[in-house]
Amino acid sequence: MPGSARTMAVCTVAGLVVATAYTVALGGNGWVWFAWVVLALATAGMVAARRA
Repeated sequence: MPGSARTMAVCTVAGLVVATAYTVALGGNGWVWFAWVVLALATAGMVAARRA
């Protein structure tokens, strides 16, 4: 995995940790999870494009 895709993957995992911590501390917020899903899909797309 190239550097930019690796950085994106690290940001996605960090975003998951932040979204989970936010949900535990302050309760669920659909926008937080929506933003994380968009980030995860963008990461998956970037990784798939690099492999193609």
